[in-house]
Amino acid sequence: MQGEMNFVVLGGKKLSGRVETSRSKNGAVALLAASLLNKGITTLEHMPRIEEVNRLIEVLLSIGVSVKWLGTNVVITPPNKITLKTIDRVAATKTRSILMFIGSLIHLFKKFDLPQSGGCTLGLRSVRSHLLALEKFGVDIEARSGSYSVTHTKLAPAEVILYESSDTATINALLAAARINGTSVIKYASANYQVQEVCGFLRVLGVGVDGIGSTTLTINGLKNINKDVSYSVAEDPTDAMFFISSAILTNSAITITAVPIEFLEVELLILEKMRLKFKISKPRLSENGITKLVDIFIKPSKLIAFHEKIHARPYPGLNIDNLPFFAVIATQAKGTTLIHDWVYEKRAIYYTELDRLGATTNLHDPHRISIEGPKKLMATELVCPPALRPATIILVAMLGASGRSTLRNVYSINRGYEDIVNRLQKLGASIEVS
Repeated sequence: MQGEMNFVVLGGKKLSGRVETSRSKNGAVALLAASLLNKGITTLEHMPRIEEVNRLIEVLLSIGVSVKWLGTNVVITPPNKITLKTIDRVAATKTRSILMFIGSLIHLFKKFDLPQSGGCTLGLRSVRSHLLALEKFGVDIEARSGSYSVTHTKLAPAEVILYESSDTATINALLAAARINGTSVIKYASANYQVQEVCGFLRVLGVGVDGIGSTTLTINGLKNINKDVSYSVAEDPTDAMFFISSAILTNSAITITAVPIEFLEVELLILEKMRLKFKISKPRLSENGITKLVDIFIKPSKLIAFHEKIHARPYPGLNIDNLPFFAVIATQAKGTTLIHDWVYEKRAIYYTELDRLGATTNLHDPHRISIEGPKKLMATELVCPPALRPATIILVAMLGASGRSTLRNVYSINRGYEDIVNRLQKLGASIEVS
């Protein structure tokens, strides 16, 4: 794992040019978990080189899986026998994505322990939806201090009703159903982009999956999967949203290419009502044959506050990972913007860090915050918040803030954003690593 890294930003500079949307963090980590279903060789194409991916690769290597980078591809070759006794606990506890290993590992072990997941510090994040979903297939999960104890005697197809439309719980249920003979149904499933990624991958493995993009998924499982396959990771809507926000904060004209439009439509509707000027190209398909891509040209604009509260919803609503960007965007919009971050207890509190750059925020409670605009942001020095999206919006604010800012210990950002410094530099940003 990397040591401390800092970003030094000379803000207030106009950006220009084109930037291509990076591949999906959430899709990539889900596909790494799904690769454990396959006894054959899995090649994941266009994998993002980010810290979250690095942690899961470290976990895979530690349990005996061969993982090799070939350019931007990751080639995964399973061993004859996986062992969990040597699992890299430090790497596993660095990422909440380790939870998705449960859905695959139940097909290899009747009993095992898995380290408790970590990742972003966002308050209580219940795994109850995972436990309730997997118990329908015959799996018992006990949450202990520092680990999950997973047991089952016999797996059987099931109808699963998710009480919460969780992305990762849906993926765990998909992975469980994938290698159980018979038909399973997941109701009230998430239809978000990473779920669609996994559905597409399962189809390539030969698993029957119907209802992709809907809230009801029907899976016809295969007891054994032994197939050499290749699958391409799709583009990341939150990466595109980062550059949309950066263009707004620097009042710049840039083009963002290969944007997964179906996962940004509500965000763009709100921005249009806030008077952001932009143009969208005709759609095309990503390599997975599922994700629709467009190019978006952002123009300098004078924004007004959105008249309704801005809040996230399960897909096809505003993405929970894109909600924080509206906090930093609101600093440049005339009027008062109310943001309701109802999912996490602590994340709205992190938005008050924008005050250190000259923003005016009013935290009503741990979920709701009002932000006044427009404000001229000023440079400062901050330690990166220990959560990916709040950390990222501080960087966006620094790009728009006049003067020299320093953002310290940026591991949180590197968990989810690939080669961010170089990509910003190519757009004309003054940003360096120290």
